Amino acid sequence: MNFIKKQIYNPLALTAAFFVLLTILFGVLWVLVPPPPKSIEMATGFPTGLYYQFGERLKSEIAKEGVDLNVRSTGGTLDNLALLNDPNSGVDFAMVQSGVANVAEYPNLVSIAGMFYEPIWVWYREGAFKNDGGQLKILSQLKGKRVSIGNDGSGTLALTQSLLQTSGITDKEIGAQKLKPDEAILKLNNGELDAVFIVAAAEAPILKKFYSIPGIRLMDFDQADAYTRNLTYLSKVTVPRGLLSIEHDQPRQDIQVIAATATLVAHDNVSPAMVSLLLSASYDILKSYSRLQKVGEFPSGSGLDFPLHADAEIYLKDGPSFLHRHLPFWTAVWAGRFVKIVIPLLVILIPLFTYIPTTKNFLLRLKLAQVYEELKVIEKNAQNPALKEKNFKDLVDIERRVGNIKVSMLDAKELYDLKGHVGEVRHRLNLVH
Repeated sequence: MNFIKKQIYNPLALTAAFFVLLTILFGVLWVLVPPPPKSIEMATGFPTGLYYQFGERLKSEIAKEGVDLNVRSTGGTLDNLALLNDPNSGVDFAMVQSGVANVAEYPNLVSIAGMFYEPIWVWYREGAFKNDGGQLKILSQLKGKRVSIGNDGSGTLALTQSLLQTSGITDKEIGAQKLKPDEAILKLNNGELDAVFIVAAAEAPILKKFYSIPGIRLMDFDQADAYTRNLTYLSKVTVPRGLLSIEHDQPRQDIQVIAATATLVAHDNVSPAMVSLLLSASYDILKSYSRLQKVGEFPSGSGLDFPLHADAEIYLKDGPSFLHRHLPFWTAVWAGRFVKIVIPLLVILIPLFTYIPTTKNFLLRLKLAQVYEELKVIEKNAQNPALKEKNFKDLVDIERRVGNIKVSMLDAKELYDLKGHVGEVRHRLNLVH
């Protein structure tokens, strides 16, 4: 029993147990705070579109930090949402056009940031609108015409259908055809179509294929303000004459268009470090996207369908964290992990430290109290001659144990009081015998 007591009150044993517990807690928290992945996949769009081109530029930027980005070509926004929502697709991020998604169907998705404007360009053949002076100003003029409204799975299709529905126009009234961009361009060039809807940033390579088609123009949305009031995820953008192509004079006059916002979307459990990395890379890339947007306007937290990720909101407001500003990416990641683990440990251990002196004092008093109980028994049996030898033997054992007790400077009085009382008991035994 005495051996067990010694082990319980042994400071070395308590210290060892404390560090074992600390190591276990640290290990558990280390597992619960995983590092960001070194390889990610992003769903974009057609290789000729800006989603794909933007993904390729992101790939080059984050490769400098040791992260590999696989850029997946897709049919567009709806395909991207389906892939991102499928846990078996391997897709971690996706480019999504605002105004397309039914957010309630994707409760686990969040926005990282809006990246650039995507205007709705309506290219039309002047000859198809002779009765209107060769100009297309409002969508109701498309009734009875042959129109490409975008391919299945694309944001163009979803947004065009919203515009037509808001305008009170059915697919049948305009002879709607669901075509991919290249197919629509070919038919427009051959005179098999009167108009083509396409949603793309001004910098998108696909737009260049329209410039050389003879006799075509871009629609000037006279009702742009009305559409943006009814469809609040859209913005009105003014496009100066020749902005798309000075050489081909496109557009041929200043026009108004309505624009969605291209948004980078991810799962809600995305690594905060990855959010910081992608936003940092995006700032550098978007400096060259200045045809329709002001420098510094994007990345943005405005015009988004999905809720903005908390860490993205902080980054857009305050910039990168202190660690990511002053350290290389992976060094900042590991330092951040360490901090996230140390803080919970301190929350656990600081209150514990306040109890250590009290606990230590209690254990000392308990140890001294046991000695006093034994002294009381010796004093009680002091008058019994038959217990003389046992009393002296027990007292020697007590003196030995008391002599081995180590206390702090603050507890020295307690120990020396005990030693004095042990000496008094020995004195009484000597007087009796």
